[in-house]
Amino acid sequence: MDITTVLGLILGIGFLVGAFILEGGHASALFEVTALMIVFGGTAGAIMVATPMEQLKQLPKILKIAFFHKSRDPLEVIDELVSLATIARREGILALEEKIETYEDEFFKNGVRLVVDGVDPELVRSIMETELSFIEDRHSKGAAIFEQAGGFAPTMGIIGTVMGLVHVLGNLEDASKLGPSIAVAFIATLYGVASANVAYLPIANKLKIRSKQEVLVRELMIEGILSIQAGENPNILGQKLKVFLAPTNREKDARAAGREVGEADVETA
Repeated sequence: MDITTVLGLILGIGFLVGAFILEGGHASALFEVTALMIVFGGTAGAIMVATPMEQLKQLPKILKIAFFHKSRDPLEVIDELVSLATIARREGILALEEKIETYEDEFFKNGVRLVVDGVDPELVRSIMETELSFIEDRHSKGAAIFEQAGGFAPTMGIIGTVMGLVHVLGNLEDASKLGPSIAVAFIATLYGVASANVAYLPIANKLKIRSKQEVLVRELMIEGILSIQAGENPNILGQKLKVFLAPTNREKDARAAGREVGEADVETA
């Protein structure tokens, strides 16, 4: 599970409700069934109108990426490519055929298979980059669903507030109920703005980050596989691929040391 996504939602909602209570409010005052129906039901309806059904069917998988997805370590991918390059240099490209089925990543397997089959390097690059472009397109469509929800929700909140105020203005006989009724009417705006900025838009941003991480790994695979096909030296290949990474992320030992220092600081604090 991606703890930052879950913890962020808990902190965001918790601090909002906590601040309201500290100001003298009651948590029960924030719960209004009609406002929930208008904001979340209206947002869901708008999303269904705006999004094709085949994309909506992917929503559970998209949410799984936001909450449970663990990106592959680029350094591990580089190590795999260097290992394949070593085998190819010692035993020839055809020796890689035995390794193909040991990998779970279909993108990686297909790329290695193309090389083993002797496909022209330019065609290998074209096929893999085309597949990568479609992967990016699918990812962008997934993030777009939550971006759209982040745009619709505040508007639905305003609609809910206007509907509530219409109801209030139609019942002005009892002045003692006027204040509470107006407060209830504005709950819809609170739901719309809060859900957009605490949930929908942050999840959309998390999906974009996950997409960039996966695209980086795929680009490493493309360059590595083509370099193996060209017969490059494994050590040179490793250095070449590490250029794709930030300087602080190019060595496993350095990253592990950084984590240990951070843990030590926590323990001594």
